[in-house]
Amino acid sequence: MIKLAIIGTGGMANTHADNFSQLRGCKIVAACDVDQKRVQEFAAKHKIPHTFTTVEDLLQWGRFDAASNVTPDPFHAPISLALLAGGKHVLCEKPLAVCYSDAAEMVRAARKAGVINMVNFSYRNHSAIHKAHALVSKGVLGRLLHVEATYFQSWLSQNGWGDWHTNPAWLWRLSTAHGSKGVLGDVGVHLLDFASYPAGDIASVYCRLKTFPKAPGGKIGEYRLDANDSAVITAEFTNGALGSLRTTRWATGHHNSITLALYGEEGALKIDLDRSGSELELCRVKQRKLGAWATVKCAKTPSMYQRFLTGIRTEVQDQPDFARGAAIQKALDACEQSHRESRTISL
Repeated sequence: MIKLAIIGTGGMANTHADNFSQLRGCKIVAACDVDQKRVQEFAAKHKIPHTFTTVEDLLQWGRFDAASNVTPDPFHAPISLALLAGGKHVLCEKPLAVCYSDAAEMVRAARKAGVINMVNFSYRNHSAIHKAHALVSKGVLGRLLHVEATYFQSWLSQNGWGDWHTNPAWLWRLSTAHGSKGVLGDVGVHLLDFASYPAGDIASVYCRLKTFPKAPGGKIGEYRLDANDSAVITAEFTNGALGSLRTTRWATGHHNSITLALYGEEGALKIDLDRSGSELELCRVKQRKLGAWATVKCAKTPSMYQRFLTGIRTEVQDQPDFARGAAIQKALDACEQSHRESRTISL
C-alpha cells in the first residue's frame, strides 16, 4: 500500500484526490494547506484522516511514502525540495518551477534522493499523444518538417468557467504579483510539452506575448491584471522542423481546446482533443500521391497517476520526469526572454 499526501488543497487537488482514490494499492493519508479551514474541508470531502498546515509538520509526522505537490506555482520548488530531502516520491504540478535554475535544482535533488519524480503534464493522459510519439519515432511520417499546435480557452470572454471578475481562483492567474506567468505559464506549458513530446526537442523560439486591457486602471481589488493573455511562439526543433504554437484565453467558442498537427515528407497526423483523446487522423503519402485521412484508434495508456504509482512499486522512473519538466521550463524562460528582447532565443 502506497501512502500518499496531497499538499495544496485548491481546485486541482480535487482532481488528484479523485484519481488516486480510484487506484488500488494507494491510500491518501494526509492533506496539507496553509489554510486550516480549507484543508479540513478538503480532508472531510475526500475522507483523508490527517491534516497539516505546514510541510514541516507533515514531514515531521512522516507516515507517508509519496506526495502530490498541488500548490501555486511559486511553491513548487521549495516544497518539492523539502519532500525530496525527506526521501519522498514527488508528483509535482506544472510548471515544475518558475524559472529554469529552480527546476534544474529540483532535478539534481531528485537524482540525489533516488526517488520517483514526475511532473503532471496531464494531457499525457490521452492515448492519442502517445500514439503520435510512437508514429513519429518509427518514421511513419518521414522527415518531420512542420508543426502546428494550439491551446485555446475563452474564460476571459465567456463565463463557461464562472465569472473571473469576482473569483480569486481566476483573478490570481491574471496577476504577476500573485505568482502568475500568464497564459504562457498556465497552459502554454502544456502546449510546449504536447507539441515537443512527439515532434522532438525545441532548439529555439521567437515569442510574442500580449496583455489586453480588462478593467479600469488594469486592476480589480488587490489584483493587478498584468499577466499575459495571449502567446504566439515560432519554434525550431532540433530535427529542423519549424512550428507555430499559439495560445490565448480570448478564443470565444473554445472552452478548453487543444490541437496538434505534424507534417512530414511521407505523411501527416492531426489530434483534436475536442473530438477525441483516444483517436488521431493519419494521412500517408504513397508514390507522391496524397492518400485520404484515416482515423486511427489508439490503445488505452496509463494515466499520469497510474504511472507515478507504478514507478514507485517497480523503482523504474517513468516520463515525464523532473528533467522533462526542467526542459519545458527552459523553453518557457526562453519565450519570456524572446518577448523582452524581440529576438530569437536558442535553447
